[in-house]
Amino acid sequence: MQARMTNPAMVLPGAVAALQAVGGTTENTGLPTRTVHLVHLRASQINGCGVCVDMHPKLAMKDGETVERLLAVAAWRESPYFTDAERAALALTESVTRLADRPDPVPDAVWDDAADHYDEQQLAALIMQISLINVWNRLNATVKQVAGAGW
Repeated sequence: MQARMTNPAMVLPGAVAALQAVGGTTENTGLPTRTVHLVHLRASQINGCGVCVDMHPKLAMKDGETVERLLAVAAWRESPYFTDAERAALALTESVTRLADRPDPVPDAVWDDAADHYDEQQLAALIMQISLINVWNRLNATVKQVAGAGW
């Protein structure tokens, strides 16, 4: 396999730094790192981003996540391994990632559940992280970035 081109974020000066800066804004918000890893993996699975599906479990395991939970992310609704807060984050991730799939992209029930588990700053951080991973997924999928090939 070969990528169509270098990832656009690597081609345009300052793009990687800008995207990393966006990610950095969510630090120190109280949003658990484990939740961020789960969100990144789930959105990447939905978007078919091989690079991120390969990379994010590895990063999560470095931060102490278990293989058992990572393997269950794709079927989180049917798995007993996730907290109610993580389930709310995963549901929000799916809604935000699939905006065009339904007339009400983020149903009130999904929003309300997330808002019940996260304060405003954490919820803002969660939405930013979901949005950011979707940007990375779209960049990688568009150019057919090869998983494990490095940048």
